[in-house]
Amino acid sequence: MNENQLARNPNDKWIAGVCGGIARWIGWNSDVVRVIYVLVSIMSAAFPGTLVYIILWLLMPVEE
Repeated sequence: MNENQLARNPNDKWIAGVCGGIARWIGWNSDVVRVIYVLVSIMSAAFPGTLVYIILWLLMPVEE
């Protein structure tokens, strides 16, 4: 799979590898992406973090 393609990372995961895949896609540390995702989910009523995570889990392919 192309390194620039958005895909879940099975080697860098806590739950499903969504944040690990996003971190790899944008070139950031996966812990930073996780912290930002949790903070945005908690602080924003307009961003349903759990629902978005589940949708990404279902739609993002697994990295090979």
